[in-house]
Amino acid sequence: MSQPSSVRSGVIFALCAYTMWGIAPIYFKALAAVPPVEILMHRVVWAFVLLAFLIVGLRHIGKVKAAIKSTRVLITLMVASTLLACNWFLYIWAVNNDFILEASLGYYINPLINVFLGRLFLGETLRMTQKVAVGIAVTGVLIMIFNFGYVPWIALTLAMSFSIYGLLRKQVSVDSLPGLFIETLFLFPAAIIYWLFFATQVSDLSNNTSSLNVLLLLAGVVSTAPLLCFTAAARRIRYSTLGFFQYIGPSLMFVLAVTLYNEQLSTARLVTFCFVWVALALFTFDTFKHYRREMKEKKLAALGPE
Repeated sequence: MSQPSSVRSGVIFALCAYTMWGIAPIYFKALAAVPPVEILMHRVVWAFVLLAFLIVGLRHIGKVKAAIKSTRVLITLMVASTLLACNWFLYIWAVNNDFILEASLGYYINPLINVFLGRLFLGETLRMTQKVAVGIAVTGVLIMIFNFGYVPWIALTLAMSFSIYGLLRKQVSVDSLPGLFIETLFLFPAAIIYWLFFATQVSDLSNNTSSLNVLLLLAGVVSTAPLLCFTAAARRIRYSTLGFFQYIGPSLMFVLAVTLYNEQLSTARLVTFCFVWVALALFTFDTFKHYRREMKEKKLAALGPE
């Protein structure tokens, strides 16, 4: 595939990934009658089944075998899988308890926390504009806490758990698909045990309507399809470029919460959102400026000395 075609397809994959993540609340709202823990259970079970087929079909078994030979990799992925399960559960619970706005806030904050954790644990240098952006976002959260007496714990927990998950995944050299399969493999036994001994009648597929069963079976696709599109995009376009698309997801969630599900945009939330949006605007501007400078330097290097 030529470079322009590869970039175009990468952009399409990125748009698909973040759009699917953004409209996911519609799917989980359709399952509002199912307890969140059981939605998580189905998500794990059917994601595992789908991932197993993909691992075999795409011939990634060798990569899975190589990964499980390392004790360090296994421990890291086990901790990552626990964080992922907690993130999934809280997200499902938040959507089905009318906290989509706060969930969207968490995913807006996520890239800023990624930058902060990169500085803290990976020794990555923060540019001045990035420091200012993080400071503005923190100020917005602190205003909500001290002026309005409300801690946005859902947003903070979602952002922190997913950021730490990403940090752990960065520490192991395992591709996205085999890594996700191993993580789901760790969760699969607990999901099966819960299904057999603790699940309610709604998880008995033999008694459900066909429409509900289809929704439950789709949990695997809802979990893996955006990730596969994301991986395909990451292979075709620069990671810094991919970052410009990451605000599509929480923006769609925000719009859905306010327009379709009539969640109340209180003064406290609006103030915090405004601070975070300003922080993200600065962060995006800085990333774009740095990206353009990097491209210019590469072009000059390619031309060589005159």
